[in-house]
Amino acid sequence: MSRIGTESAFEVLARARALEAQGKDIIHLEIGQPDFPTPAHIKEAAKRALDDGFTGYGPTAGLPELREAIASYVSRTRAIPVSAANVCVVPGGKPIMYFVMTALLEPGDEVIYPNPGFPIYESLVDFLGATRVPMPLIEDRGFSFDLDRFEQSLSPRTKLVVLNSPGNPTGGVISKQDLKRIADLVRDRDLLVLSDEIYSRIWYDEQPESITQFDGLLDKTVILDGFSKTYSMTGWRLGYGVMPLWLAAAVERLMVNSNSCTASFTQRAGVAALEGPQDCVDAMVAEFRKRRDAIVKGLNAIPGFSCTTPAGAFYAFPNVKGTGFDSRALADLLMNEAGVSCLSGTAFGDYGDGYLRLSYANSLENIEKALGRIRTVSHQWAK
Repeated sequence: MSRIGTESAFEVLARARALEAQGKDIIHLEIGQPDFPTPAHIKEAAKRALDDGFTGYGPTAGLPELREAIASYVSRTRAIPVSAANVCVVPGGKPIMYFVMTALLEPGDEVIYPNPGFPIYESLVDFLGATRVPMPLIEDRGFSFDLDRFEQSLSPRTKLVVLNSPGNPTGGVISKQDLKRIADLVRDRDLLVLSDEIYSRIWYDEQPESITQFDGLLDKTVILDGFSKTYSMTGWRLGYGVMPLWLAAAVERLMVNSNSCTASFTQRAGVAALEGPQDCVDAMVAEFRKRRDAIVKGLNAIPGFSCTTPAGAFYAFPNVKGTGFDSRALADLLMNEAGVSCLSGTAFGDYGDGYLRLSYANSLENIEKALGRIRTVSHQWAK
């Protein structure tokens, strides 16, 4: 237990709630969940499922109808052949990380993963006794890898490569050209790729690509996706992995030992999400685009801040080295003095130092108010 980490967003949220309990007004830009309600047709499907008796145990790997719907959806959106047998349904996206890494990793195995990146990657590598190989994301490359460094980091002990595009915390998208080179570098190696595509529907200019499209990569890649971000279903705990059959059998074994199954009525809601109207997703992304443009413009007008425009997800990741503050101290100052709760870039790894993560999954009004509050305290670092 001494080796396992945590997710700082929840810790910062708890601190912000404690300040609110003391009467302080806090604008929440720390937590990564859409502020939109779950679409009505999805909620109605869950209600019908409850009335229809979907309240008992279901198959460990997921309801057949949901696995078929996922296979069809992934085949269509990634232009790859996927069958229901490749699909494992789990309670959220994180179990796919946990089960896949538990099935694959032994002490001494190396894992290449993005840094700054989702903190659970690093936490699980440490927990399982494997070896971290953090890959710094380069701001002027749209927060993609330095591919020469990536090539040099591959070794006979590399067991897993983690990709996340669009990415948390940066909002960066790995270009098709970069994905092709990564594919060429790993194709003939004895390793797997975990492609975290949980933000695959939240993009603004160029649709993100999946590494599974390249020859030989489908058989050595796990796609992680789910319903939390796309359909604003964070609390429903519904995610899935698409993977080679031999690994699906291992994940199913781990699933039966830990959760038995994912709640059946939420899976029926998942079918409705994939097969029902998608205008709710389009409307949400359109609103995120407006907020993205507003927060990037506002951050770039603050002394000491420099913010690239994120290509996906719903996070701004400004460079704050010009303030003279380290990331943690600046995040603390913004919460305590400005009433703006955000995350230090170091919450996502050592290479996040010098950055903040601000979630724009909040109203445009609150975003503008937060920007005004940050400007108000900026005299503390402005020269």
